[in-house]
Amino acid sequence: MQTTFQLNKDNYHLNQANKHFMSVSQFKSAIECEARAFAELEGAYERPSSLALTVGSYTHSAFESDQVFDEFVEENRSVIFNTRDKKYADFKQADSMIEAIKNDRFAMFALEGEKEVIYTGELFGVLWKIKVDAINHGRKTFTDLKTTQSLSKRYWSDKYSKYVSFVEAYDYVLQMAIYREIIYQNTGAYYNPYIVAVTKETPPDKAILHFDISRFEFELEYAKEHLPSIIAAKSGNKDPKRCEVCEYCRATKQLKNTFEIEFLLK
Repeated sequence: MQTTFQLNKDNYHLNQANKHFMSVSQFKSAIECEARAFAELEGAYERPSSLALTVGSYTHSAFESDQVFDEFVEENRSVIFNTRDKKYADFKQADSMIEAIKNDRFAMFALEGEKEVIYTGELFGVLWKIKVDAINHGRKTFTDLKTTQSLSKRYWSDKYSKYVSFVEAYDYVLQMAIYREIIYQNTGAYYNPYIVAVTKETPPDKAILHFDISRFEFELEYAKEHLPSIIAAKSGNKDPKRCEVCEYCRATKQLKNTFEIEFLLK
């Protein structure tokens, strides 16, 4: 499967690129609600800006380069600083998280390598794009930086039918499985994935996480199973499924029937 679309850092997150390629974030968004995911893709809906997303980007940019971090801060000054030119609490907390990682030799060792590297490939008949936080070709490793509330917090997962860690709850295992396959297609070698995790606690906690490769088979089968419906909706060959609970579905809902009060809690 070929495409003439030239993917780069400037257009990676644009809808034009997202129409050509599947990504882990697009896949996860469609799993949550196809209707919202593809309304966004077509420009018919825009999710409200998220402070958490901006804080996450702020944290990530600190490990890309000093120049990237300075540019990010300058572009987002009105969000980061108050009228007295003091940082808002969320960004002060992010600074402490950044320092917690930068002051840890092992964490910085794990993050060594080329930053924000883009690869493309094909999985299950679909073109994918990935952007890797840090990849080290000498060690054949790649590492993603993740922020979370707590390392030990448990989340209920319908996907796994049990309580899971934040890594499984936010589909980071799926992300690592997809990234690992796409990197293999581009390098000819299977690289080992790691997560450098830092918490939003005071003071922040931190950990470096690795994966048993046996986890990846399930994730790839999960993607393979759900992709046909997602691609059919993305290509306009079927109406996208609505979750009826997200902000997009609430805003566009048209009532057609009644339901018994028992179903309010389902």
